[in-house]
Amino acid sequence: MSTEQSQVAGRARPVSGALLLCRAEAGSVVPAARLLHERMLLARAGEEWSVLVPEGGPWRSGTDPVDRVVNGWAIALTVGVSWPVLALWWDGERAGLTLATGFRRPVGYVWLADGTPAGMEEAMRTFAGRLGLDPVLDMQALNELTEPDSAADASARLSGVLAVLTRAGVSLPPGLAPGENADGLLEAARLQPDTRRIEADGSSGKDEDGGKSATGGDERRDRAQAQEQQAQEQQREYGAGAMDRPGGTTGARHPAPRPSRAGGPSPVPAVPVLALVQMAAGLPLAVWGLRHRSGGWIVAGTLLLAHGTVTLTTHTLTHPRD
Repeated sequence: MSTEQSQVAGRARPVSGALLLCRAEAGSVVPAARLLHERMLLARAGEEWSVLVPEGGPWRSGTDPVDRVVNGWAIALTVGVSWPVLALWWDGERAGLTLATGFRRPVGYVWLADGTPAGMEEAMRTFAGRLGLDPVLDMQALNELTEPDSAADASARLSGVLAVLTRAGVSLPPGLAPGENADGLLEAARLQPDTRRIEADGSSGKDEDGGKSATGGDERRDRAQAQEQQAQEQQREYGAGAMDRPGGTTGARHPAPRPSRAGGPSPVPAVPVLALVQMAAGLPLAVWGLRHRSGGWIVAGTLLLAHGTVTLTTHTLTHPRD
């Protein structure tokens, strides 16, 4: 009976976790990751890859399944960028992957806990094509992961996917492995020298002490906020009329008024365009999430819609039309 009780207890406390692989350097991932407003660690995962390790998530409290949440995050991360995001997730019953690439429909595959394939073979072909993998060697290796294999469980299947992706430049740090619990993933990420921390308030900074020092975290947050404010100010100055000033130079603090042009339309600022893109992507995501009762998609859509609205409103107030 003791053995049966331990097995039941093990099933009652499934190990859930997730990794978000971004095909971009860390510096490019930080602005997109801030939009999620989730505590995460960001580490290098290869020559042109970065990995986001969530510090928490609704799945840890049983609010939403891990796959729904990370799928929504992956889609939100790719809005307005040119690089894809691969979400790897697992729980006590299943494991799988989702590849998000901008406004294209996400593609994914699922395995049961014992490794039994539960996805469509066409999904793997789409997955390989969007990542530019070898249509012969890599596709053959991926096809093997969709065939029955009693010796391979769900974690082994995801590890097989990562093995194929090594030929595309993916190289996860030691300890960041499918099937590991969240605490183990975070500890492995903290050991990397270039790890950055993404805070829930949208700030970021280098994880110099593994997040153990509250004072150090506040100082890093203040520096990150100051840098972000400076970057936003420079971007507003550029959008307000940097192209119209002699020599293309911007003022030190306040943007100069834009002279009207007699021939040709005024340049379109980049800030409102990005805000409109976020709003256009966020609304249908939120609606789709409501229809399918998916908390992850609702969160992703709401975040994009809210961030785009705030950005557009702020830009309108600080840059009135002449």
